[in-house]
Amino acid sequence: MALSRSARRGSRLLALATAAAAATSIAAAPGASPGAPGVGDPYFPNLGNGGYDALHYDLGVRYDPPSGRLDGRTTITARATQDLSSFNLDLQKLEVTSITVDGKRAAFTRAGDEITVTPKYTIRDGRQFKVTVVYGGVPLPLSGPIVFGSDYGWMKTKDGVFVACEPNAASTWFPSSDHPSDKAAFDIRIDSPAGLTGVSNGRLIDSWEKDGRSYQHWRTKKPMATYLATATIGKFNVRTGTTPGGIPIYVATDPVLPTGGVDVYGVTAEATDYWSEVFGPYPFEETGAIVDDMPQAGFSLETQTKPIYSAVRNETTIVHELAHQWFGDSVSVKDWRHIWLNEGFASYSQWLWDEHKGRRSAHDSFIAAYNARPADSPFWKVKIGDPQRDTMFAQGVYTRGAMTLQVLRERIGDDDFFELLPLWTKLHRYGNATTDAFIRLAEKVSGEDLDDLFQTWLFTDTKPALP
Repeated sequence: MALSRSARRGSRLLALATAAAAATSIAAAPGASPGAPGVGDPYFPNLGNGGYDALHYDLGVRYDPPSGRLDGRTTITARATQDLSSFNLDLQKLEVTSITVDGKRAAFTRAGDEITVTPKYTIRDGRQFKVTVVYGGVPLPLSGPIVFGSDYGWMKTKDGVFVACEPNAASTWFPSSDHPSDKAAFDIRIDSPAGLTGVSNGRLIDSWEKDGRSYQHWRTKKPMATYLATATIGKFNVRTGTTPGGIPIYVATDPVLPTGGVDVYGVTAEATDYWSEVFGPYPFEETGAIVDDMPQAGFSLETQTKPIYSAVRNETTIVHELAHQWFGDSVSVKDWRHIWLNEGFASYSQWLWDEHKGRRSAHDSFIAAYNARPADSPFWKVKIGDPQRDTMFAQGVYTRGAMTLQVLRERIGDDDFFELLPLWTKLHRYGNATTDAFIRLAEKVSGEDLDDLFQTWLFTDTKPALP
């Protein structure tokens, strides 16, 4: 039955009134509350944000090396995990120009490194939404005792910038939920002066020069922790190809660095393939390296798909950072107390590599490291199962973590040990894990009660007796 014109008009008015009432009810939805300003990490309470799960970052950054200025536009696609009246983003020091949520201007306030965003309407639990932030300024590196007393984060070089952000410096150059428990896919677009190259994570989607500018678009489809993102810019010699096992590889090397020494491309290809046999299938779309002239950084970092090195490093550094692609990048810590799951495993990989090459057994490496440190050494004072924030990168976390794994290997035997490693990376692939989860899995695989072993090697502050 057809409606009359007046009836149709009345129907439209009713629909509009109903929609307006619904919008009003959304704006004042009962039970909605602000998302937490942090995820509750005991070392960094305000890192990350509650109330939503970041799914994808679309980063556009324009960098001017002479002034050091960065202008950015970041769009985060997220899913609400509660009814949100407001939510937070982590951003350090840079100035925010505007924020929109689903294309509509949103109010925002700032308290230190926390941006509180209040959208026009409540974001319902389970709903996806997009937040776009326009911002700019001069990013500054962080410093302090955490990372070997070195600067870290966004660090200027002679021709660009070296970007290595573990554990809490991603938010010095883009707004984020800056904690490894909130991983996401990334598109990163880098705009810099012509003649420079921006290198980032994943695969290079496009690259061109226009009007005196150089543009690169990188994409990583696999989940990535924010601290593993990079937008390193400079003059680079680039070599691409595939490893013997067929994994795409991209290696960028600063041309001012001396040639010879370690073959970064060759070792990267070989180690990626070997770890794929030992730890399980390579978890990402590309492997590689960024080697930049940045000796003052004093460290390298396992940026996802392309570890970044502050100079030409030795072979053992390369195999360490590549092992992190499994331990730290694919399987990330639930919170920073569990950092030995990253560094102990990557350090143990150096012993496994020497064993693989026939240079020295992992057992002999363990004994040498054990004997090199007397009982009164500060090395033994850090309980590496919970090392505390300012000593989370202490040498004990690395080497004593490796010792723990060798003791475990000798306790349960090679068959169970080398079943355990790829099973661990398979069960927690692209996710987050804890020390307790590793202990339980080791006990399940071996059929043994291992609490005494892990208590002794992870949670005591004295030099353990040899088993």
